[in-house]
Amino acid sequence: MRKSVRALLLLVLFLSAISIPLGQSDANAVKVYKVPITNDVEKGLHAFLKRSFKEADEAGAKTVILEIDTLGGFIDAAGQIGKLIDDQRKDTEVIAYINDRAISAGAYIALHADKIYMSPTGKMGAAQAVQGTAGNAADAKSHSYWFAEMTSAAESSRREPIYAQAMADPDVNVPEYNAAKGKLLTLTASQAKEVGYSEGTVSSFDALLRELGLENAEVVSTDVTFAESVARIITNPVVVPILLSIAGLGLVLELYSPGFGVPGTMALVSLGLFFFGHLVAGLAGYEALILFIIGVGLIIAEFFLAGGIAGVLGAVAVVVSIILAGGNPMYMAISLLIAIAIAVIGMVIIMKFFGRKLHLLNKMVLMDATDTESGYVSNVNRTELIGKIALAITPLRPSGTVNLDGERIDVVSEGSYIEKGKDVMIVKVEGSRIVVREYQKKGDN
Repeated sequence: MRKSVRALLLLVLFLSAISIPLGQSDANAVKVYKVPITNDVEKGLHAFLKRSFKEADEAGAKTVILEIDTLGGFIDAAGQIGKLIDDQRKDTEVIAYINDRAISAGAYIALHADKIYMSPTGKMGAAQAVQGTAGNAADAKSHSYWFAEMTSAAESSRREPIYAQAMADPDVNVPEYNAAKGKLLTLTASQAKEVGYSEGTVSSFDALLRELGLENAEVVSTDVTFAESVARIITNPVVVPILLSIAGLGLVLELYSPGFGVPGTMALVSLGLFFFGHLVAGLAGYEALILFIIGVGLIIAEFFLAGGIAGVLGAVAVVVSIILAGGNPMYMAISLLIAIAIAVIGMVIIMKFFGRKLHLLNKMVLMDATDTESGYVSNVNRTELIGKIALAITPLRPSGTVNLDGERIDVVSEGSYIEKGKDVMIVKVEGSRIVVREYQKKGDN
């Protein structure tokens, strides 16, 4: 019996001795995080990199490799990403691997890395600040800011700044590498190595690992999630005003259509996508979403309350929530103004000039009248009300309620606003839809 117990104890000790070094080996395994930087440089990319760096820190990785292939993007997003990389470099070595292109904001991001390696066909440079998508040179203020940013990026990694400056300003000339005077500098892999902007040229990612002495390391690749992919599209500065314009136009169309239909759904989906993208990208907090919901609630309450205060407060809350969600208040204010302008212009064109003639609109807004002349018969057909005078007991915006001989009737105006307490005349009955216009007695001004 004692021999059996001793044998069992020896077996346990043996297994424990084997398991301990194995566990230590796994814990001490060298990890390298591979993070792709592709497509446009925008705020959604910043959120993805922030999440990737956090995962690398939690895994104990000491090296992060940014595999760059981008034609650039937006200055404000690039600036945030540059600061993010600088913070990461305090505890982790950050390597930039230019696997083809690091143009414009891509070159700026690469310059923030501890080391830069390039593929044989790699290129970096052409980093002049431009205005929007037009491709025109930015104003003097933006140019000066970006010139200083490129200079600082080169100096932060102890590289000669003259080449970064030549990438950002065509007036800075380095004759041995500029194709012609007045042209932005773009370095090839061999040129970048000559000027110290690259530590070496490697044929592949595996070759880079061998160059770094990390061929036996565990490589962890981070990928953009579906939510982050959507957020990168939605937070693009070109897409934001389009989403807000669709939302504004949808709300305007919904006011002129009975019930709740396609225009209202279109507006809600656009606003939902806007807040979803900005929440995922980390640009907006839940306080902005809560403020937006409160604003919508106040606007809905305005249909049941007199005075107009609730509607004004609701509109202000919605506007403020959208501005807060964008991260850049000035840009969001401009986007909102664009959306409002498009909504107003769209309303004028659709309601004043096209009307029933716009066949596409017929699919979105109910244009056909279900009146008795067209052969329609409703459950309650009150054509006898036509021509009668009633009193508006709520504001008509354009829908509201009137009092006709003690009976409360839901009506809609012909489109104009009618104040509470005004006399109205019933001019049309279309099934359950009763249309009125303001009535003025003879002799009234």
